[in-house]
Amino acid sequence: MAADSALVDRVVADLERDGYAVVESLLPANEAATVRDGLREVLGRTPTGRNDFEGFSTRRIYALFAKTRAFDALATHPLLLGVLDRVLGTSYQLSAPTGIEIGPGEKAQVLHTDDAIYPLPRPHPEVVLNTMWAFDDFTVENGATRLVPGSHRWVDRWPAEEDASVTMTMPAGSVLFIAGTLWHGGGANKTDHTRLGVLLEYAAGWLRPQENHVIAVPPAVVATLDPRLQELLGYNIHPPFVGYVDGRHPRRVLEERGTRAP
Repeated sequence: MAADSALVDRVVADLERDGYAVVESLLPANEAATVRDGLREVLGRTPTGRNDFEGFSTRRIYALFAKTRAFDALATHPLLLGVLDRVLGTSYQLSAPTGIEIGPGEKAQVLHTDDAIYPLPRPHPEVVLNTMWAFDDFTVENGATRLVPGSHRWVDRWPAEEDASVTMTMPAGSVLFIAGTLWHGGGANKTDHTRLGVLLEYAAGWLRPQENHVIAVPPAVVATLDPRLQELLGYNIHPPFVGYVDGRHPRRVLEERGTRAP
């Protein structure tokens, strides 16, 4: 299925102007509910966070593609790939896919940029693009993501009191695109209910991803996945030859080990 070119254009324009873009109700309600239900078992055995950044009342599902098949199609959604092609170029990979369930009483997360882990002086071309998929309605009260519009263009600034943030409310099934250079953070959950979202974060193909998917996702599982998703999990080459294994394409290694998908 091809991406809607007009929608790709709109998302890219919003990202360039504001540092973020929202597509509401991209997934029908029943599809969003199915994906949400697919995470219930995983969340039931996921501990809460270990520090302020993770959130002591927040559950984070790491190694997402080792634990559920609920997000395989979303990771290669035509709209997402169409935007990634325009923002990061044709070589990119999953970096930090994470399910995030913010629990009641969780305080607001510190504002940050997703590309801050890489020692790149600003300004620089975008090397990270994050997407937050909503599987509950995101509201001001339950911890919807906060953003500082236009902060992706800052060079030597950090958020201050006078920099107004906006809270990105959106219905379940929506997706929020966030430039890696934009200051943002999770909101405080002041309700009695959890708020579930999933981050699918991508980085340029020449960067080391945050999570080591080659170790996190067993090869036998990788072999069952769509070839495009395999590439996004690290079984790919950044031209001309970054990421080779014994001088060859990593997919050849999967095949020769007898773990190729039927």
